[in-house]
Amino acid sequence: MGYEPGDVVSGFTLPNANGGGELSLDDVITEVGAVIVFECNHCPYVVGSIHRMNKAAAKAEELGMGFVGINSNDPDNYPEDSFENMVKRAGKGMPYPYLHDESQEVATSWGAKRTPEFYLVNGEGVVVYRGRLDNSPRNAMKATTSDLSDAMDSLSMGETPPVNRTESIGCSVKWKL
Repeated sequence: MGYEPGDVVSGFTLPNANGGGELSLDDVITEVGAVIVFECNHCPYVVGSIHRMNKAAAKAEELGMGFVGINSNDPDNYPEDSFENMVKRAGKGMPYPYLHDESQEVATSWGAKRTPEFYLVNGEGVVVYRGRLDNSPRNAMKATTSDLSDAMDSLSMGETPPVNRTESIGCSVKWKL
């Protein structure tokens, strides 16, 4: 089932393809909160959202929030999502940590279904928003909502987001067989 708005998330510690070492949720989350996005390298919905995801990461920083990407796709059947290819993508200018969930335990416990799928948690690790970035991940010109950004604004002001749950739009997480 995974985490829904109002649930307290469990932590994680995963290898970071963007800078090396390992990072935990405690390293990412601030007293304001954090954005955790399940993503990958090859999904056209992620590729179409990269610029907006980078802008969301910059906004999170401005608002005093953490931001992290997690790739949980099966690297054996989807080699473009291997740790080595994550490092290559990060090397092209990714402004946030990019973690590898090779065991898929984090995606499973969080209930991630799609890439990209966003979770916004407050400083206590309570989910305040889960879902999509906006309603047009492949084409920014067609977006008519700003769901994640609106939720981030609300959290930064100590308010409840106007919409706390949307369905993510993207490719399915590529599960190991």
